[in-house]
Amino acid sequence: MRTIIFLLIMCMSGLSSAQINMERIQNDIDQSVWKEFKSTFERIDAIALNNLYADKTLRVTPNGIDTENSFKTANIKRFEMLKEKSAIVKLDFWFESRHTNSDTSYEVGYYKIATKIDDECTIHYGQFHIVLKKIAGQWKIVQDWDTTIINGQKIGQKEFERRGENRLY
Repeated sequence: MRTIIFLLIMCMSGLSSAQINMERIQNDIDQSVWKEFKSTFERIDAIALNNLYADKTLRVTPNGIDTENSFKTANIKRFEMLKEKSAIVKLDFWFESRHTNSDTSYEVGYYKIATKIDDECTIHYGQFHIVLKKIAGQWKIVQDWDTTIINGQKIGQKEFERRGENRLY
């Protein structure tokens, strides 16, 4: 009986330790990737944003599949245009699910991008699926998929606010 109790205690402490480790890893991702992603997006800094991605990234959008990192060049051009127009950009996002181990994380969530140019504000909503890998000690985005339509329905404020309590920032 003592052996069974001992094994149960050891098992429970192991689970607690694993949970603490996963929280530490997720916090590392939040600080090194997501906090920086939001900051670079809102500063309209394409170079810093592109540096959050791996050298070889799979990017998928409704426009197709990019395996040549052409999205990075598009980021630079788009951000240059936003800077020229003195745009103000606000990014908000939250996670629906996150599955992480010591070197890989699969994260699904929703985003809202508000862009103000002069007195006109546009808002875009969407869903993202991101795969991160730890490469040379740093978390990098290796796969980035996003869409503005799910099951034929455009993602809007209602879908974004559905789980707003899970916002990261």
